[in-house]
Amino acid sequence: MRDLIAQALVSLLRLLLPAEGQHSAEPPAAPPVPTPAPVSPWSRPWTAPSAEEVRAIFNDAHIRGLPAPQRERSYAAAFARIGVDYDHPTMPLRSLVRRGRVAA
Repeated sequence: MRDLIAQALVSLLRLLLPAEGQHSAEPPAAPPVPTPAPVSPWSRPWTAPSAEEVRAIFNDAHIRGLPAPQRERSYAAAFARIGVDYDHPTMPLRSLVRRGRVAA
């Protein structure tokens, strides 16, 4: 009987006086981790060729006198000398690629 009365009193006290302090509910959450600030692209040095270098390549009189396919190869070689991958042709591809009709 005493155990039943003790359990009833403990249950009543838990309802009336909720636990406080470190032993109450759950352990404290970890402190929030700060997110790093985004890196600005302007903080690193410019790695592409300057406008003067590109203009010198495209305005070269010797290269401009060449036929279109050779001119594109010369542009690619000139850009390769300064360490840039030149993969965008300036002439339309249909002038290089000829499609023939296929007999069905």
